[in-house]
Amino acid sequence: MLIFISVFQTMNAWKFPGGLSDLAENIGTTAVREVFEETGVRSEFRSLLSIRQQHHHPGAFGMSDMYIICRLSPLTYDINFCTQECLRCEWLQLAELAKTEHTTPITARVAQLLLHGLESGFHNIDLSMEVIPAVYSGKFYQLYHRQLPSTLKP
Repeated sequence: MLIFISVFQTMNAWKFPGGLSDLAENIGTTAVREVFEETGVRSEFRSLLSIRQQHHHPGAFGMSDMYIICRLSPLTYDINFCTQECLRCEWLQLAELAKTEHTTPITARVAQLLLHGLESGFHNIDLSMEVIPAVYSGKFYQLYHRQLPSTLKP
């Protein structure tokens, strides 16, 4: 299994592409857009993998920071990365990413999580997205959760 990772200028370490959501932009749409902007790789949203919460983050404008990690599937494989945000972009073996010392702690942990998903099934780790009607007429929201057994679905 190959997984895409990139090196950013702020740290000389492998890390996943990421960035800020636009106003009213859904989580999956943000992830797909950011990966494309930074790498040139087109992808589609699969699931949420994890959420990191950090307080007193120096770049969070005095607010607590939530970093949402999504699992995407590539639709294209050619890399055309943004040289203003990345030093290098490569496809790397997931097992290599999980054990290298040239990565951030969160990237190594997510790589281990992905390896676990490959071995035991992503249904054991994914948080899928379901669109549910809101109490306000004509409005909807996205609920992220583990899949329910089919016997519990409406």
